[in-house]
Amino acid sequence: MFRRAYVLQARDKRLELGRRTRVMGVVNITPDSFYDGGRFLERSKAVECCLQLVEGGAHILDLGGESSRPGSHPVSADEELERILPVLQEVRKQVSVPISIDTYKSVVARETLKEGADIVNDISAFGLDPELPQVVAQWDAAVVLMHMRGTPQTMQEISPSQDILEEVQNDLKAAVSKAFGNGISKERMIIDPGIGFGKTVEDNCKILNRLSFLETFDLPIMVGTSRKSFLGKILGLPAQERIWGSAASVAIAIMRGAHIVRLHDVAEMDQVAQISDAVLAEGPVQ
Repeated sequence: MFRRAYVLQARDKRLELGRRTRVMGVVNITPDSFYDGGRFLERSKAVECCLQLVEGGAHILDLGGESSRPGSHPVSADEELERILPVLQEVRKQVSVPISIDTYKSVVARETLKEGADIVNDISAFGLDPELPQVVAQWDAAVVLMHMRGTPQTMQEISPSQDILEEVQNDLKAAVSKAFGNGISKERMIIDPGIGFGKTVEDNCKILNRLSFLETFDLPIMVGTSRKSFLGKILGLPAQERIWGSAASVAIAIMRGAHIVRLHDVAEMDQVAQISDAVLAEGPVQ
């Protein structure tokens, strides 16, 4: 099995990475996310979804209060917290798995970490809020540094990258350097090449196929392909009908070196991960 082994330290939680692919289950507490927008705005439904994802095999939960789909509009930190905090508070009482908060705002990160979150999943890789690295360091949280071209408001309008692999590598290198400079240790970092997020279909396919280009960082790799638009452009299908395309992309990401896969369909994709892991290990993985 070629994946490097790591131990992720997320506050007081430790998660072994490498032999077993870890599944991050997504719950978007938003009205406008591209796939599940509006389904979990009601607290009870969001909490129920979180519990079902953990029961289905999620090793990490990822709660989001602001959509990052192309063309989406930002919301205030107060509104984001109004969406996330009640769900986080209830779920934290009932599950022991690490909880990630999908935010780039230091205020949101600080308040959710106070309530028991463990990981900050920053789509901007410390590019939008200069205070966020300090908050992550202060709370000994783990952080996902994800690559994004432009912003959700502009990513569909920017010109294609001249060399997407070089661009991702250079931008993530700057983000990792910023993390180290703020006292965030290697054991608390995850990198994500940001499938979608201002990239063409060809860019996304190239990143997946050549995912090993990120091994130079010597950090765990997370990949999120679940039901994304590049799958729809290849298949000619809406988000609701992309589960098999998602399954194929998840298997490829794992075979190419992903340690964590971020997705909506946890129970189904955990089966994909288990088979992929078994093939890599040449036998079942516990």
